[in-house]
Amino acid sequence: MEVSVGKCPYVRFDLNDYSVPHEHVERTLVVFGDLKRVRILYGAQVLAEHPRSWDKGRQIEDPAHVESLVRWKSRARKGRGTAQLGEAAPSSTKLLGELALRGQNLGTAVSMLLRLLDTYGAEELESAVKEALSRGVPHPHAVRQALERRREERGKPAALPLDLPDDPRVRGLMVTPHSLSTYDQLTEESNDDKDTTESTDNPKRT
Repeated sequence: MEVSVGKCPYVRFDLNDYSVPHEHVERTLVVFGDLKRVRILYGAQVLAEHPRSWDKGRQIEDPAHVESLVRWKSRARKGRGTAQLGEAAPSSTKLLGELALRGQNLGTAVSMLLRLLDTYGAEELESAVKEALSRGVPHPHAVRQALERRREERGKPAALPLDLPDDPRVRGLMVTPHSLSTYDQLTEESNDDKDTTESTDNPKRT
């Protein structure tokens, strides 16, 4: 049967999604399925072979497709952030691969993970990425939630990274704290005004 591939490198067959090489997105491919195997062809070229799944809603992936897509995305972005993440938290490569297969923005994901790396460190990030993958939620938000929960369990406040723009006027901004005595004075004046109003509105009867 003929199937159309969208922007994500999967073909839908019998209620499941099977990965294909990312070079063949937005093309029409041919799928052959028997009791044990699913084969995906482009013309006479066999692009992928997968064990057939009889479940529903599953994503069956070839690790080679994931790795190829990650490498391609990394080259497109010059790979600096991806390489840094791969060294610090090796499991992030799989997480980014999962995101790429789903058509998610890798640049945004890499930026978020790098901020989490700076905030929590390599060991904590690696553990949180593994947890997100094991839960089937390969997304930086799931990684951040795992990091915050683990920190809370240790009785420490959440160390949330701040998303600041690249404008140096903002990043270099110094805020001078204001004396709290001013607020005390305002509170006292507000109380005095309240007492005066109550006295005017409710005069004592003689």
